[in-house]
Amino acid sequence: MQLGFFTMPIHPLGKDWRQCLREDQDAFVLADELGFVEGYVGEHVTDEAENITSSMIFIATLADRVKKMRLGTGTINMPNTHPAHVAGEIAMLDHLLDGRLNFGISPGGLLSDAEVFGNLDNDRNAMFLEAINMVLGIWEGEAPYNLNGNFWTVSTERTMMTDIGQGKIAKPLQQPHPPIIVTAVAPFSKGVSAAAARGWDPISANFLLPKWVATHKKSYIDGCKEGNREADLANWRVAKSVFVADDMETARDYVFRDDSPYLHYYNSLVTKLKKNGRANLFKEDQDMPDDAVTLDYVMEKLVIWGTPEKVADDVLAFREEVGQFGTMLYAGHDWVDVDLARRSMTLMAEKVQPAIIDAEKRSGSEAAQ
Repeated sequence: MQLGFFTMPIHPLGKDWRQCLREDQDAFVLADELGFVEGYVGEHVTDEAENITSSMIFIATLADRVKKMRLGTGTINMPNTHPAHVAGEIAMLDHLLDGRLNFGISPGGLLSDAEVFGNLDNDRNAMFLEAINMVLGIWEGEAPYNLNGNFWTVSTERTMMTDIGQGKIAKPLQQPHPPIIVTAVAPFSKGVSAAAARGWDPISANFLLPKWVATHKKSYIDGCKEGNREADLANWRVAKSVFVADDMETARDYVFRDDSPYLHYYNSLVTKLKKNGRANLFKEDQDMPDDAVTLDYVMEKLVIWGTPEKVADDVLAFREEVGQFGTMLYAGHDWVDVDLARRSMTLMAEKVQPAIIDAEKRSGSEAAQ
Protein backbone atom coordinates (compact mmCIF):
# COMPACT_ATOMS: atom_id res chain seq x y z
CA MET A 1 0.00 0.00 0.00
CA GLN A 2 1.36 3.37 -1.04
CA LEU A 3 0.69 6.62 0.79
CA GLY A 4 -0.71 9.71 -0.85
CA PHE A 5 -2.26 12.95 0.36
CA PHE A 6 -5.63 14.53 -0.36
CA THR A 7 -6.92 17.77 1.06
CA MET A 8 -10.27 19.44 0.75
CA PRO A 9 -9.48 21.54 3.81
CA ILE A 10 -12.29 22.92 5.93
CA HIS A 11 -10.73 25.66 8.03
CA PRO A 12 -12.29 27.47 10.99
CA LEU A 13 -14.26 30.53 9.96
CA GLY A 14 -12.28 33.66 10.65
CA LYS A 15 -8.86 32.02 10.54
CA ASP A 16 -6.38 34.18 8.63
CA TRP A 17 -6.56 33.07 4.99
CA ARG A 18 -2.81 33.53 4.56
CA GLN A 19 -2.13 31.17 7.45
CA CYS A 20 -4.55 28.59 6.03
CA LEU A 21 -2.81 28.64 2.66
CA ARG A 22 0.69 28.49 4.16
CA GLU A 23 -0.21 25.51 6.32
CA ASP A 24 -1.92 23.74 3.41
CA GLN A 25 1.21 24.28 1.31
CA ASP A 26 3.45 23.07 4.14
CA ALA A 27 1.40 19.86 4.41
CA PHE A 28 2.21 19.04 0.77
CA VAL A 29 5.89 19.81 1.25
CA LEU A 30 5.98 17.58 4.34
CA ALA A 31 4.17 14.78 2.50
CA ASP A 32 6.79 14.99 -0.24
CA GLU A 33 9.64 14.84 2.28
CA LEU A 34 8.05 11.81 3.94
CA GLY A 35 7.84 9.86 0.70
CA PHE A 36 4.14 10.20 -0.11
CA VAL A 37 3.79 9.36 -3.80
CA GLU A 38 1.08 11.86 -4.81
CA GLY A 39 -1.02 14.69 -3.42
CA TYR A 40 -4.37 16.15 -4.48
CA VAL A 41 -6.10 19.41 -3.62
CA GLY A 42 -9.74 20.36 -4.01
CA GLU A 43 -11.26 23.70 -4.96
CA HIS A 44 -14.36 25.71 -4.13
CA VAL A 45 -15.10 29.35 -4.87
CA THR A 46 -18.08 30.07 -2.61
CA ASP A 47 -17.09 28.52 0.71
CA GLU A 48 -15.34 30.58 3.37
CA ALA A 49 -14.17 27.43 5.16
CA GLU A 50 -13.13 25.42 2.09
CA ASN A 51 -11.04 28.32 0.92
CA ILE A 52 -8.76 26.97 -1.80
CA THR A 53 -10.49 28.54 -4.78
CA SER A 54 -8.31 27.08 -7.55
CA SER A 55 -6.54 23.74 -7.38
CA MET A 56 -4.41 24.67 -10.40
CA ILE A 57 -3.13 27.92 -8.87
CA PHE A 58 -2.44 26.18 -5.58
CA ILE A 59 -0.47 23.40 -7.27
CA ALA A 60 1.51 25.96 -9.27
CA THR A 61 2.75 27.49 -6.02
CA LEU A 62 4.26 24.10 -5.14
CA ALA A 63 6.07 23.49 -8.42
CA ASP A 64 9.51 24.26 -6.99
CA ARG A 65 8.81 23.15 -3.40
CA VAL A 66 7.53 19.63 -4.01
CA LYS A 67 10.45 17.73 -5.50
CA LYS A 68 9.27 14.16 -6.19
CA MET A 69 5.58 13.71 -5.40
CA ARG A 70 3.05 13.82 -8.22
CA LEU A 71 0.45 16.56 -7.75
CA GLY A 72 -3.19 16.37 -8.74
CA THR A 73 -6.22 18.59 -9.07
CA GLY A 74 -8.73 17.07 -6.71
CA THR A 75 -10.81 18.11 -8.50
CA ILE A 76 -11.43 20.68 -11.20
CA ASN A 77 -15.20 21.18 -11.17
CA MET A 78 -15.65 21.01 -14.93
CA PRO A 79 -19.09 22.65 -15.35
CA ASN A 80 -17.76 25.83 -13.72
CA THR A 81 -14.95 26.53 -16.20
CA HIS A 82 -14.75 26.83 -19.98
CA PRO A 83 -13.09 23.72 -21.48
CA ALA A 84 -10.57 25.80 -23.44
CA HIS A 85 -9.48 27.45 -20.20
CA VAL A 86 -9.01 24.06 -18.53
CA ALA A 87 -7.10 22.65 -21.53
CA GLY A 88 -4.69 25.57 -21.66
CA GLU A 89 -4.01 25.80 -17.94
CA ILE A 90 -3.64 22.06 -17.38
CA ALA A 91 -1.18 21.93 -20.29
CA MET A 92 0.89 24.74 -18.77
CA LEU A 93 0.74 23.21 -15.30
CA ASP A 94 1.94 19.86 -16.64
CA HIS A 95 4.98 21.60 -18.08
CA LEU A 96 5.60 23.53 -14.86
CA LEU A 97 5.64 20.21 -12.98
CA ASP A 98 7.84 18.50 -15.57
CA GLY A 99 5.14 15.91 -16.20
CA ARG A 100 4.24 15.16 -12.58
CA LEU A 101 0.59 16.21 -12.89
CA ASN A 102 -2.53 14.09 -12.37
CA PHE A 103 -5.68 15.60 -13.86
CA GLY A 104 -8.51 15.14 -11.36
CA ILE A 105 -12.00 16.05 -12.58
CA SER A 106 -15.60 15.98 -11.35
CA PRO A 107 -19.00 17.62 -11.91
CA GLY A 108 -18.52 19.47 -8.59
CA GLY A 109 -20.58 18.96 -5.48
CA LEU A 110 -20.89 22.39 -3.86
CA LEU A 111 -24.27 23.78 -4.83
CA SER A 112 -23.38 27.39 -4.05
CA ASP A 113 -20.57 27.12 -6.63
CA ALA A 114 -23.08 25.79 -9.15
CA GLU A 115 -25.39 28.72 -8.41
CA VAL A 116 -22.73 31.40 -8.69
CA PHE A 117 -21.55 29.99 -12.03
CA GLY A 118 -25.11 29.82 -13.33
CA ASN A 119 -25.49 26.06 -13.70
CA LEU A 120 -27.47 25.13 -10.58
CA ASP A 121 -30.48 24.07 -12.63
CA ASN A 122 -28.50 22.51 -15.47
CA ASP A 123 -27.62 18.86 -15.96
CA ARG A 124 -24.13 19.16 -14.51
CA ASN A 125 -23.24 15.55 -15.31
CA ALA A 126 -23.96 16.31 -18.97
CA MET A 127 -21.87 19.48 -18.67
CA PHE A 128 -19.06 17.48 -17.09
CA LEU A 129 -18.98 14.98 -19.95
CA GLU A 130 -19.14 17.64 -22.63
CA ALA A 131 -16.38 19.63 -20.94
CA ILE A 132 -13.90 16.75 -20.59
CA ASN A 133 -14.63 15.54 -24.11
CA MET A 134 -13.87 19.03 -25.40
CA VAL A 135 -10.63 19.23 -23.40
CA LEU A 136 -9.52 15.90 -24.86
CA GLY A 137 -10.68 17.02 -28.30
CA ILE A 138 -8.51 20.13 -28.05
CA TRP A 139 -5.45 18.09 -27.08
CA GLU A 140 -6.06 15.42 -29.70
CA GLY A 141 -6.87 17.85 -32.49
CA GLU A 142 -5.41 20.89 -34.16
CA ALA A 143 -6.53 24.47 -34.40
CA PRO A 144 -9.01 25.90 -35.21
CA TYR A 145 -10.80 22.96 -33.43
CA ASN A 146 -14.46 23.80 -34.22
CA LEU A 147 -15.94 21.82 -31.34
CA ASN A 148 -19.65 22.44 -30.84
CA GLY A 149 -21.69 21.26 -27.87
CA ASN A 150 -24.85 22.03 -25.96
CA PHE A 151 -23.03 24.21 -23.42
CA TRP A 152 -19.81 25.44 -25.07
CA THR A 153 -18.15 25.98 -28.41
CA VAL A 154 -14.42 25.97 -29.07
CA SER A 155 -13.05 27.57 -32.23
CA THR A 156 -10.32 29.99 -33.29
CA GLU A 157 -11.19 29.83 -36.99
CA ARG A 158 -11.95 33.54 -37.38
CA THR A 159 -8.79 34.77 -35.68
CA MET A 160 -6.04 32.25 -36.49
CA MET A 161 -2.63 33.51 -37.61
CA THR A 162 -0.69 30.30 -38.04
CA ASP A 163 2.60 31.98 -38.98
CA ILE A 164 2.89 33.60 -35.53
CA GLY A 165 1.20 30.86 -33.53
CA GLN A 166 -2.04 32.70 -32.74
CA GLY A 167 -5.12 30.57 -32.29
CA LYS A 168 -3.41 27.41 -31.00
CA ILE A 169 -3.95 25.95 -27.51
CA ALA A 170 -0.90 24.27 -25.98
CA LYS A 171 -0.75 20.52 -25.36
CA PRO A 172 0.39 18.88 -22.10
CA LEU A 173 3.90 17.52 -21.64
CA GLN A 174 2.54 14.03 -20.86
CA GLN A 175 1.14 12.42 -23.96
CA PRO A 176 -1.59 11.94 -24.87
CA HIS A 177 -2.47 13.71 -21.60
CA PRO A 178 -1.86 13.54 -17.83
CA PRO A 179 -3.51 10.60 -16.04
CA ILE A 180 -7.19 11.37 -15.52
CA ILE A 181 -8.59 10.75 -12.04
CA VAL A 182 -12.22 10.96 -10.93
CA THR A 183 -13.60 11.20 -7.41
CA ALA A 184 -16.32 8.78 -6.35
CA VAL A 185 -18.78 9.85 -3.66
CA ALA A 186 -21.76 7.59 -4.33
CA PRO A 187 -22.39 3.93 -3.51
CA PHE A 188 -22.29 1.57 -6.51
CA SER A 189 -20.88 4.45 -8.53
CA LYS A 190 -21.76 4.34 -12.22
CA GLY A 191 -19.26 7.14 -12.65
CA VAL A 192 -16.43 4.83 -11.55
CA SER A 193 -17.46 2.25 -14.15
CA ALA A 194 -17.77 4.84 -16.92
CA ALA A 195 -14.40 6.37 -15.99
CA ALA A 196 -12.64 3.01 -15.84
CA ALA A 197 -14.02 2.11 -19.27
CA ARG A 198 -12.30 5.21 -20.65
CA GLY A 199 -8.96 4.42 -19.00
CA TRP A 200 -9.39 6.75 -16.03
CA ASP A 201 -8.89 5.79 -12.36
CA PRO A 202 -10.94 6.50 -9.21
CA ILE A 203 -10.51 8.09 -5.79
CA SER A 204 -13.07 6.96 -3.22
CA ALA A 205 -13.97 9.87 -0.96
CA ASN A 206 -13.06 10.01 2.73
CA PHE A 207 -16.65 10.88 3.70
CA LEU A 208 -18.15 7.68 2.28
CA LEU A 209 -18.87 4.79 4.66
CA PRO A 210 -16.60 1.73 4.25
CA LYS A 211 -19.62 -0.32 3.22
CA TRP A 212 -20.11 1.94 0.20
CA VAL A 213 -16.41 2.34 -0.57
CA ALA A 214 -16.34 -1.44 -1.00
CA THR A 215 -18.84 -1.18 -3.87
CA HIS A 216 -16.34 0.84 -5.91
CA LYS A 217 -14.12 -2.22 -6.37
CA LYS A 218 -16.74 -3.99 -8.49
CA SER A 219 -17.62 -0.76 -10.29
CA TYR A 220 -13.96 -0.30 -11.24
CA ILE A 221 -13.51 -3.92 -12.36
CA ASP A 222 -16.73 -3.84 -14.40
CA GLY A 223 -15.68 -0.61 -16.09
CA CYS A 224 -12.26 -2.00 -16.98
CA LYS A 225 -13.90 -5.03 -18.56
CA GLU A 226 -16.16 -2.76 -20.57
CA GLY A 227 -13.15 -0.78 -21.74
CA ASN A 228 -11.11 -3.91 -22.56
CA ARG A 229 -8.39 -2.97 -20.09
CA GLU A 230 -6.88 -5.01 -17.31
CA ALA A 231 -8.34 -4.15 -13.92
CA ASP A 232 -5.37 -3.24 -11.74
CA LEU A 233 -6.51 -2.42 -8.20
CA ALA A 234 -3.18 -0.68 -7.63
CA ASN A 235 -4.79 2.20 -9.55
CA TRP A 236 -7.64 2.50 -7.04
CA ARG A 237 -7.09 5.25 -4.48
CA VAL A 238 -9.05 5.59 -1.25
CA ALA A 239 -9.02 8.75 0.88
CA LYS A 240 -9.28 8.37 4.66
CA SER A 241 -9.31 10.68 7.67
CA VAL A 242 -6.55 9.52 10.00
CA PHE A 243 -4.85 10.93 13.06
CA VAL A 244 -1.81 9.28 14.63
CA ALA A 245 -0.18 10.24 17.93
CA ASP A 246 2.47 8.77 20.19
CA ASP A 247 -0.12 7.88 22.82
CA MET A 248 -3.84 7.21 22.98
CA GLU A 249 -4.66 10.12 25.28
CA THR A 250 -3.16 12.67 22.90
CA ALA A 251 -4.89 11.08 19.91
CA ARG A 252 -8.30 10.96 21.59
CA ASP A 253 -8.04 14.54 22.81
CA TYR A 254 -7.06 15.98 19.43
CA VAL A 255 -9.79 14.14 17.52
CA PHE A 256 -12.63 14.87 19.96
CA ARG A 257 -11.81 18.12 21.78
CA ASP A 258 -14.01 21.17 21.18
CA ASP A 259 -11.73 22.72 18.55
CA SER A 260 -10.94 19.40 16.84
CA PRO A 261 -10.34 19.81 13.09
CA TYR A 262 -11.95 16.40 12.59
CA LEU A 263 -15.16 17.38 14.38
CA HIS A 264 -15.17 20.68 12.48
CA TYR A 265 -14.67 18.93 9.14
CA TYR A 266 -17.40 16.34 9.53
CA ASN A 267 -19.84 18.75 11.15
CA SER A 268 -19.54 20.91 8.04
CA LEU A 269 -19.98 17.96 5.67
CA VAL A 270 -22.90 16.44 7.57
CA THR A 271 -24.65 19.81 7.60
CA LYS A 272 -24.14 20.32 3.85
CA LEU A 273 -25.08 16.83 2.78
CA LYS A 274 -28.18 16.69 4.94
CA LYS A 275 -29.31 20.04 3.55
CA ASN A 276 -28.71 18.80 0.00
CA GLY A 277 -30.62 15.55 0.52
CA ARG A 278 -27.52 13.37 0.46
CA ALA A 279 -27.39 12.10 4.04
CA ASN A 280 -27.65 8.61 2.54
CA LEU A 281 -23.87 8.66 2.06
CA PHE A 282 -23.55 8.33 5.84
CA LYS A 283 -26.17 5.59 6.21
CA GLU A 284 -25.32 1.91 6.37
CA ASP A 285 -29.06 1.23 6.34
CA GLN A 286 -30.86 3.47 3.86
CA ASP A 287 -33.98 3.31 6.02
CA MET A 288 -32.19 5.24 8.77
CA PRO A 289 -33.83 8.62 9.42
CA ASP A 290 -31.65 11.63 8.76
CA ASP A 291 -31.84 12.52 12.45
CA ALA A 292 -29.94 9.32 13.25
CA VAL A 293 -26.98 10.59 11.23
CA THR A 294 -25.34 12.36 14.16
CA LEU A 295 -21.83 13.77 14.31
CA ASP A 296 -20.84 11.11 16.86
CA TYR A 297 -22.07 8.37 14.54
CA VAL A 298 -20.17 9.79 11.55
CA MET A 299 -16.95 10.27 13.53
CA GLU A 300 -17.08 6.67 14.74
CA LYS A 301 -17.55 5.34 11.22
CA LEU A 302 -15.15 7.57 9.28
CA VAL A 303 -12.16 8.60 11.42
CA ILE A 304 -9.27 6.29 12.23
CA TRP A 305 -7.23 7.51 15.18
CA GLY A 306 -4.80 6.32 17.85
CA THR A 307 -1.23 5.14 18.27
CA PRO A 308 0.71 3.81 15.27
CA GLU A 309 -0.09 0.25 16.35
CA LYS A 310 -3.85 0.88 16.63
CA VAL A 311 -4.01 2.87 13.41
CA ALA A 312 -2.15 0.16 11.51
CA ASP A 313 -4.59 -2.45 12.81
CA ASP A 314 -7.57 -0.26 11.94
CA VAL A 315 -6.29 0.42 8.41
CA LEU A 316 -5.71 -3.29 7.87
CA ALA A 317 -9.28 -3.98 9.03
CA PHE A 318 -10.55 -1.24 6.71
CA ARG A 319 -8.67 -2.77 3.76
CA GLU A 320 -10.10 -6.16 4.63
CA GLU A 321 -13.58 -4.67 4.53
CA VAL A 322 -13.35 -2.60 1.35
CA GLY A 323 -10.79 -4.58 -0.68
CA GLN A 324 -7.14 -4.14 -1.56
CA PHE A 325 -6.64 -0.71 -3.09
CA GLY A 326 -3.29 0.68 -4.21
CA THR A 327 -2.93 4.02 -2.44
CA MET A 328 -4.38 5.39 0.77
CA LEU A 329 -4.77 9.14 0.52
CA TYR A 330 -4.22 10.62 3.96
CA ALA A 331 -6.86 13.34 4.26
CA GLY A 332 -5.55 16.77 5.19
CA HIS A 333 -7.36 18.74 7.86
CA ASP A 334 -6.82 22.12 9.48
CA TRP A 335 -3.63 22.34 11.54
CA VAL A 336 -5.17 23.40 14.86
CA ASP A 337 -1.96 22.18 16.51
CA VAL A 338 0.86 22.39 13.97
CA ASP A 339 3.21 20.08 15.87
CA LEU A 340 0.59 17.36 16.37
CA ALA A 341 -0.60 17.60 12.77
CA ARG A 342 2.93 17.25 11.43
CA ARG A 343 3.70 14.45 13.88
CA SER A 344 0.64 12.54 12.70
CA MET A 345 1.79 12.61 9.08
CA THR A 346 5.31 11.59 10.14
CA LEU A 347 4.07 8.65 12.20
CA MET A 348 1.79 7.60 9.33
CA ALA A 349 4.76 7.41 6.97
CA GLU A 350 7.43 6.10 9.33
CA LYS A 351 5.45 3.76 11.59
CA VAL A 352 2.00 2.96 10.25
CA GLN A 353 2.73 2.34 6.57
CA PRO A 354 5.70 -0.01 7.23
CA ALA A 355 3.61 -1.97 9.77
CA ILE A 356 0.82 -2.38 7.20
CA ILE A 357 3.23 -3.51 4.49
CA ASP A 358 4.87 -6.02 6.86
CA ALA A 359 1.50 -7.40 7.98
CA GLU A 360 0.31 -7.84 4.40
CA LYS A 361 3.55 -9.57 3.42
CA ARG A 362 3.15 -12.00 6.31
CA SER A 363 -0.48 -12.58 5.38
CA GLY A 364 0.52 -13.26 1.77
CA SER A 365 3.24 -15.67 2.83
CA GLU A 366 0.87 -17.55 5.11
CA ALA A 367 -1.74 -17.78 2.36
CA ALA A 368 0.85 -19.24 -0.02
CA GLN A 369 1.84 -21.99 2.42
